[in-house]
Order: sequence, then structure tokens, then C-alpha cells
Amino acid sequence: MFLFYFLYKYFTNLSFRDEVYQTLKKAIIMLKLEPGQRLNDKELAEDFGISRTPVREALKRLEDEGLVESVPGSATRVTPLKPEEAKHAFIVVAALHSLAARLAVPLLKDSDIKMMEVSNNNLKVSLEQNDIIQAIQADESFHDVFLNAVGNSEIRLALARIVPKVHRLEISQFGSIKAFKSVEQHNQIIVACQKRDSKETSRLVEENWLSLGELLIKQTD
Repeated sequence: MFLFYFLYKYFTNLSFRDEVYQTLKKAIIMLKLEPGQRLNDKELAEDFGISRTPVREALKRLEDEGLVESVPGSATRVTPLKPEEAKHAFIVVAALHSLAARLAVPLLKDSDIKMMEVSNNNLKVSLEQNDIIQAIQADESFHDVFLNAVGNSEIRLALARIVPKVHRLEISQFGSIKAFKSVEQHNQIIVACQKRDSKETSRLVEENWLSLGELLIKQTD
């Protein structure tokens, strides 16, 4: 099922290993590969039309990130959704985004705040249309304003490792939650940014992520 996508990307000169990794990661986050689903490196290599080595390397990277796990006496599988681990992930994500916001506020331009307003409106529309993918992208765009302003690669690297776990839970529970609270919370964050209040913005950003995490985890109990 991955072959045609892979061939397209192959001609953009991405390495086998990186392309397999990115494709499998996306499939896991989007729940195309379901929690608990077994992953056979031989079968995946046949799907991609490549040798097993890049597949094994990709699976190892995904295991290091907690998206794949090896079960003794069984094949590698997609890591099941675990509410307790998700709770821990949201705490870290909230803290990192809060830090980015606190550092970013003094650096924000009027155009940055305008971008936040546009992203939040896109989030509202996506939620109204029940489009989880667009909603996640709009939410990322909103918070990326802070990350871009700060330009701290260490914060981005740390988030890149954890956020996929958060997105997987968001997608799995999207149909059963009411996420419009985030839109209003974003509006409050924008007002704090307009006032150039770093402390309040940081607090609101952390609250935004933690409240979403609590809501999603409650649905999995």
C-alpha cells in the first residue's frame, strides 16, 4: 500500500531509510497502522519494493520514539495507546510550548500575531467541518509562531520526538470530544501577546495544552 507513495518520494532524492521512516510514522500517527497492529519487516519491504534493511532501520527509529514496540516472543507492533504515557507526554509538550511562548513574546511582530489570528480562525473552521487533519495543522501553525520567533532548535527537537504521540491520541478521540475550547483559549493567548505579557501568555499556553490532554485522556479511561 505504500509503494506508489514511496516511488514518488524516491524521485525527490530522499534516502530509502528516511522515506520509509517518514511514511510509516505518518501511517501510525494517522492510525492507518492501528495501535497494536503487528509489523512484519519482510512484508513491509515487499510493499515498499526495497530490501529489509531500510525497513528495519526505520522501525528501530520508531521504536526509539515510542511509536513501535518489540514484544518478546512476538513480532514488532504499533505501540498501543496508553493513557498514562499520553498524560506524561502532554505535560512535557505543555511545558516546552509554554517555555517557547515566554521567550517569544518580546520578539513577536504584529505580523506574527496576525498569523496567530488566521491560524485560530482556520482551526475554528476545521472543527466546524469535523476535519481533524486540518484542525491539527491549524493548531500547529498557531503554536509554530512562538517556535519560529524563538528559533531554538533544541525545543523543536524535543517536541518532534513527543508530539506524534499527542497527535495519535487526538486523532483516535477526535469524534468523541468537543475541542472548541481551544479556539477560545487561543483568543486569550492572542490578547496576552498583544499586551506583550510574557508571563500570562506562557501560563495560558501551558493551560491550553494541559486542558486538551485532560480532555483526551478522560475519553480513553
